[in-house]
Amino acid sequence: MHRASSRLGSIADSIYRFRPHEHVRKQDAGKLVFHRAFLISNGSEILGNGADSTTFMQMQIVDALRLGDINSASNLLMDLGQEKHSLTADSFVPILSYCARSPDPLFVMETWKIMEERGIFLNNTCSLLIIEALCKGGYLDEAFGLINFLAESHVMFPVLPVYNCFLRACVKRQSMVHVSQCLDLMDHRMVGKNEATYSKLLELAVCQKNLSSVHEIWTELVKNYSPSVLSLRKFIWSCTRLGDLKSAYTALQKMVALATGATGGKSPSLKLDIPIPSRTELYCNNFTFEENGPSTDELFCKKLVPCSGVVGKISVNGMKCGEVESGPLALPNNHRSSFVMKVLRWSFNDVIHACARTRNCGLAEQLMQQMHELGVQPSRHTFDGFVRSVVSERGFSDGMKILKIMQQRELEPYDSTLAAVSISCSKALELDLAEALLERISTCLYPHPFNAFLSACDTMDQPERAMRMFAKMRQMEVLPDIKTYGLLYSLFGNVNAPYEEASRLSQVDAAKRIRMIEIDMEKHGIQHSLVSMMNLLKALGAEGMTKELLQYLNVAENLFYYNHTCLGTPVYNTVLHFLVESKEIHMAIEVFNNMKHSGFFPDAVTFEIMIDCCSVMGCLKSAFVLLSMMIRSGFCPQILTYTSLIKIVLEFERFDDALNLLDQASSEGIELDVLIMNKILQKAREKVRVDVIEFVVEKMNRKRIQPNPSTCHDVFSTYVNLGYHSTAMEALQVLSMRMLCKEDDTSVTEYIENFVLAEDAGADSRILEFFKCSEESLSFALFNLRWSAMLGYSLCSSPSQSPWAMRLASSYDGYRIS
Repeated sequence: MHRASSRLGSIADSIYRFRPHEHVRKQDAGKLVFHRAFLISNGSEILGNGADSTTFMQMQIVDALRLGDINSASNLLMDLGQEKHSLTADSFVPILSYCARSPDPLFVMETWKIMEERGIFLNNTCSLLIIEALCKGGYLDEAFGLINFLAESHVMFPVLPVYNCFLRACVKRQSMVHVSQCLDLMDHRMVGKNEATYSKLLELAVCQKNLSSVHEIWTELVKNYSPSVLSLRKFIWSCTRLGDLKSAYTALQKMVALATGATGGKSPSLKLDIPIPSRTELYCNNFTFEENGPSTDELFCKKLVPCSGVVGKISVNGMKCGEVESGPLALPNNHRSSFVMKVLRWSFNDVIHACARTRNCGLAEQLMQQMHELGVQPSRHTFDGFVRSVVSERGFSDGMKILKIMQQRELEPYDSTLAAVSISCSKALELDLAEALLERISTCLYPHPFNAFLSACDTMDQPERAMRMFAKMRQMEVLPDIKTYGLLYSLFGNVNAPYEEASRLSQVDAAKRIRMIEIDMEKHGIQHSLVSMMNLLKALGAEGMTKELLQYLNVAENLFYYNHTCLGTPVYNTVLHFLVESKEIHMAIEVFNNMKHSGFFPDAVTFEIMIDCCSVMGCLKSAFVLLSMMIRSGFCPQILTYTSLIKIVLEFERFDDALNLLDQASSEGIELDVLIMNKILQKAREKVRVDVIEFVVEKMNRKRIQPNPSTCHDVFSTYVNLGYHSTAMEALQVLSMRMLCKEDDTSVTEYIENFVLAEDAGADSRILEFFKCSEESLSFALFNLRWSAMLGYSLCSSPSQSPWAMRLASSYDGYRIS
């Protein structure tokens, strides 16, 4: 007894040192004690014997603890320990029970000390409550010391629920050391394990993200027990959290068989949980997660064929959108307990949400169909996982259908469900639907759906719409992340529209916007990422703010250097591109040299930008030096490289060299485009070289390169400057027709009949619609032909039938450019 008291004192002292400051409500406690004394004195509570007195004092202690009056509770506990009548362990159970619920590990130890002083031995209930209070209070070392003390005292042996309680606390706090100590002690004391123990071990394996441990724990469990519905639920939960969808699905089918009585026709029983290994060889051999036959493997094919009634359409529980749900329940009446149905739905939900994470839409549909057959009603949580799995593979339209089904069932979707469909709408650039769904969201913890919408607004060039949604983010108190700010720089850093040039006023406005975004970033403690910095530099470059561009490049170099992050060649390429575009040649050369000295190796884009820089300078020698460096670095010249070289040679009016570069690019397998052709046409127009113009136009025709408005302008202007007005109109017609079709002439006739020769008043408006749809070239070509017809020029049915086009084709091989 002396050894036990000494051990108890060491455990208690280690806890008392950490007693926190308690706020005592003595006045309220005094009122409550007075009230109880008043009831006793009036005969409402008659203390006929010592047991009634003990009960009254227990109530007083619990009331004092509930009110926070620790001093009064301690005094009352001392009085209880001095009672003359005999006290048992059960006399302290109400006090220990309250302390375990609170939890209050400090008062638990005071209570246990009083029990020890009175020579009252702990029973299983008291020991479990004490351990539970210590575990919930975070005193794992003290709890384990007490468990070990009880086991060594030989007065009593801790029962399995005590160890399970300790394991539960260890899992909650993810204390691997204490888990290992507890398992070693359980093995040493031969306590055994029950299903509750294995459940906690599964939770621990999930915390460690150890799938192999999950399977090992499950293998050990099925050796000793016939798993119940709850055990299967825990295993399904574990597998879905760790991405093992196949094992989760197979276990779910075992659960369905067990719940429906397919394993023997008996309902799940509330059996005694005895931690003695009772190996059931037959069940263990039958319980495997490697199913025979192709059905299981087929369910996990990426291109899964949906079950009947779901092919090509969204169907939930066998019910298409607009139909009335019907169908018998597969569960017998004696199995349709609310508990079993809840457990089934929880497990179905886990697997369906796992399908969403793995984008397995087909399996999710199979599970929804099975729920209908079993009579398990899907909840909002079920639909949340189902929507996520569907929109990830089939897009927003099917997600909208499921939302309509939920509306018919009067199920209000979660905010996360609406967010998932909204993200899918944003990816499809359906901004109206995406915005309408975001407006229905009441709370959102993450900015992902708003980021997707802002990204779509950036793609569609709709900053006003993005501003409204950003205001809603503020209203909902959704914290932006670095991706949000990167999109804000892209949306609002550049003031000018695509067809407007920067001005001093727009630069001032852009600087104010950028500063406001930076202030908001600082407010939320968010630093730049590579993407946000790139977007900021692009915004500055688009506004022609070269001074600020270099300043922020310096900021980026310092910021990423101290964060031990590589700035990267693409950042320098962005700065070089805008410097060259602004004709800041000396700045570009300086940045290029600094980039190499800082250890960043130029890539193909870098060399192409600097060769273009040489074209601005008109320095052919430097361009070929860079071309040589580019090839030695392992980068092959691309179409942009040849375009820059052609720009340089054209500065010296060397048309033959420019055409030779075209032939060299073609011989290297590079596909020529209209931009490189327009460079030659532009220079030929300036020098009134009609021979070069006609040669390049025919080369474009043979290379199947469609002209664009710039091509038409250069050719038309050249003939007009020479006074060949009829030829200019004919050439304009041919080039416009070639803009309408690429491979053949069949589509030209349709355009001419419906737009060019149309006599209704809305013809011009219909042509303008192409411009609004970002088909400027098509709109330009139709207007050219329509105005040509209105001026009285006859139209050829095909561009190849034009005398001008036939003359160019017949004389092409005889051209010699000098």
